[in-house]
Formats: sequence, C-alpha cells, structure tokens
Amino acid sequence: MSWLERLRSVLGRSRASLAGVQTLAEARRPLDDVFWDELEEILLAADFGVPTTRKIMDGLHIVAAQELWDRSDQVVGRFKSDVRNFLTLPHQMLELQHRPAVILIVGVNGSGKTTTIGKLGRLLTAQGKRVMFVAGDTFRAAAAEQLAIWAERGGAELVRGREGADPASVVYDGLAAARARQVDVVLIDTAGRLQTKTNLMEELKKIRRVIERETGAPPDETLLVVDGTTGQNAISQAKLFNEATALSGVVVTKLDSTAKGGVLVAIVDTVTVPIKFIGIGEGVDELRPFEPASFIAALFEPAA
Repeated sequence: MSWLERLRSVLGRSRASLAGVQTLAEARRPLDDVFWDELEEILLAADFGVPTTRKIMDGLHIVAAQELWDRSDQVVGRFKSDVRNFLTLPHQMLELQHRPAVILIVGVNGSGKTTTIGKLGRLLTAQGKRVMFVAGDTFRAAAAEQLAIWAERGGAELVRGREGADPASVVYDGLAAARARQVDVVLIDTAGRLQTKTNLMEELKKIRRVIERETGAPPDETLLVVDGTTGQNAISQAKLFNEATALSGVVVTKLDSTAKGGVLVAIVDTVTVPIKFIGIGEGVDELRPFEPASFIAALFEPAA
C-alpha cells in the first residue's frame, strides 16, 4: 500500500462522517436554509467543534454571497480548500537548529506520548542522528520502563532518574549527558497529570527554564501529543497545554481507531500551531510527518 492508500484505509470513520459533504456536492442543491443546516450538522458530527464549525460556516456564507453562488457543489469545493488552508501552516516540518536539538514532548497520560517518542526516535536515528531519550515523567514508573524498551529497540540512549525524582533535575542530567556524548537530538518525556492546571504549568515552566539555562535557547520543538479518538477533549487539552508552555506543533495519534478527521482542523484553529506528525497504527513506521494535501485527499477523494 502507498502512504495515501494506507491513510485512506485507516480514515474510514472520518470519511464516513464527512461522506454527506460529497453527497451535498453531487446533488448540486440550491443554497437554502436546509442545505446550510445539513452542512453544519455534518461538520459538528465530524468533530470540527462548535467554534471552528461556526468560523467555517460564516466564511462560506460570506464567500457564497460575494461570488453569487447558488449551488451546493460550489460551496463544498470551497469548503475543501478552506480545510486544507486551515491545516497548512508555516513550520510544518521539524526545525532542529541546535546541537543537541531539544524536543520537549507534552500531553496527558494515555495520549501516546512515550510511544510517540520511541517512534520519533526511530525516524531520527534512521536519518543518521544520535538520539537520546530523557525520562522526565518520574511519577509513573511504567513510563521510564517503556521508554527504555523503545531506546533499546531504536538504538537511542536513555537518561532516567529514580521514581519520584524532580523532573527538572532529570532533564538537567540528560542535557549534561547529551553534551558529553555529542548527541544530536534529545527527546524529553514529561508527566501528563492534569489534576491541577497550576502544578502542570509550574512543572513545565521549570523544565523549560532548565533547558534554556543549559542550552542557551528554548526547546527547538515543544510537541503536544493528543489522542485523536478523544475528540473535543483533545481540543481542550491543546488549549491547556498551549497556555502552560508555548507549543510549536501537535502530534495526533490513534487516527486508525475511532478518530474523526475534523478534530485536526479544530486543534489547529484553537492553538494556531501546525500538526507535525500523525500516528495511524501501532507499527514503528506508522508515525509520519503530516501532509495536509495527502490528508485532504484521503478524506475526500475516491480511491483510484
């Protein structure tokens, strides 16, 4: 299977949730209130969320009036291009400018953070980079163990502390080791506790201060990992973490499960940072850089 075919096959639920859009286009219906209501219902059911759906619908109404459109296929054509534009932002690819480059990974427990670090590490080692994992989630013993397994699989180095240790001190030790061993990229795991927003923010701020003090710069990338199957919760997580620590990108996992594609658009609209990677399966090679054009093709275009 090509990547597009694989993507199309795993986005089955997303395609189904948006199938009504294509049906509306093919019907070439007049732009009456019933049409607009049906389009809005489709977007909400596909996890675009109320604010993003409202923004898209308002834009379509304005353009339809300006262009004197009178058929549903005209609006749907514009909708598809709007979705692609929503998802296309500057800095879509990883930007690793320092040595060692530092990638800070954040997200709630269960979102796929540790697995994402493992897979991203494999991608980077395949490019010939020397990679180190830092087990900054010291509150969940299984996190460090899981990271150790990924490090062994992918040929990455690992720095971990004792259970319950101060995460910032583990990050400090990791950065010192990375410099000493001439590592190219450091990927830092963090705790995903959301009991209190204040604790989360303070912990991430402390880690960022350590990174800036030890490297002379903020993290090259701060990536939020969200579980695409959580829908509107993923959007609220993106907002919370972006407030806690300025995000540079988002990784959406588990798109092969019950996720609906509209959530990607809603996340980007909420935090105005690009989707950098998507995960579409458990395999080590099933974390891929996000390409808006391929994603739109997989959502809307029929198989060849």
